[in-house]
Amino acid sequence: MPGRLLRTERDVFMPLLRATPEERFALRTACPGWTVRDVLAHCGAALVRIVEGRLEPGVFSPASNAADVAERAGWPLARVLDELERGFTEAGPVIAAGDGRLDGVALGEWVHAGDVRDAFGVPGAYAGEGAEAALELLVMSAGKRGTPLLRAELLDGDDGNGGGHGGGGRTLELGVAADGRPPARLTCDVPTLIRLYAGRSLVGTRYELEGAAEGELAIYT
Repeated sequence: MPGRLLRTERDVFMPLLRATPEERFALRTACPGWTVRDVLAHCGAALVRIVEGRLEPGVFSPASNAADVAERAGWPLARVLDELERGFTEAGPVIAAGDGRLDGVALGEWVHAGDVRDAFGVPGAYAGEGAEAALELLVMSAGKRGTPLLRAELLDGDDGNGGGHGGGGRTLELGVAADGRPPARLTCDVPTLIRLYAGRSLVGTRYELEGAAEGELAIYT
């Protein structure tokens, strides 16, 4: 699943990046303090660390991520994109062969690609061909994080970012049951579900959430 998600994202995302004028990589993203270029540098660095087995203690911490971005600040943009494409191509099998602890990295890469599309103003920022695999990883990640049990009714259509892909029209169960607490209920489209769990902006979205607070659903803290 991680490999499928990353390969799919490579095939749809890298052509967009390579066709985008370099000045647009200075646009700000949903990640505080990071431009599009910074996000991509982080993504490529994280994936290649996995490929090369450089997973020392503290890796993927905020400090480690910031150091990776700073290290690539002087790189030509083409080198940043080449590293990212290598990561998309080679990291999936390594993640899939592991014990599941790195599955969240694959999901995070997909979310960050959405952050970049969102900054570029591309429709379907948090949807598209990889949405189904991303949802499967989201279910796994929510369970590992122990978020409250939630039953999401996924609607077809989008909030301006849905694009027509993403597995709407069904019910998805996420999180972990707690004694005495009934399941929360959420009605939304797939991009909004991703935004909620990834802690992204909900401006312009529509959803109904009962039995849980937004902050309880976050899988990235």
